[in-house]
Amino acid sequence: MHVQQIGVAYAAADPTAAGAWLAEHLGFRTLVDLGWYVSTQHPDREEVRVDFVRGDHATWPAPAAGVGGAMLALVVTDVDGQHARMTAAGVTVLKELVTEPWGQRRFQAAGPDGLVVELVQPVEPDPAWMAAQGLGG
Repeated sequence: MHVQQIGVAYAAADPTAAGAWLAEHLGFRTLVDLGWYVSTQHPDREEVRVDFVRGDHATWPAPAAGVGGAMLALVVTDVDGQHARMTAAGVTVLKELVTEPWGQRRFQAAGPDGLVVELVQPVEPDPAWMAAQGLGG
């Protein structure tokens, strides 16, 4: 299988507003806005797309049993800078900046329609933690 593009779609009460949130806070641009469907794309990685569909539109399936939420995770180069920028813009932070022993510095923010947005920066993992997990060499 050859994957040409990476995309996700989320149900939203207001797809236009959800797309605008990604544009304002994450730098995405809107490609298509039909009101009930919005497609966005990141200008740095054109193969990365995030779409929103009005949850009551005929094209959106009924929710699968057991699915209780969604997270959009993006790997960035300056997570501290993104955290400062987004908090200054009034974005609600759900999980504050933390450096994880497995090699991530990350935080989580409240995105549109309950979407959790996680920004992650790779950092050096803790060698002792890695060894304790049987990882590394």
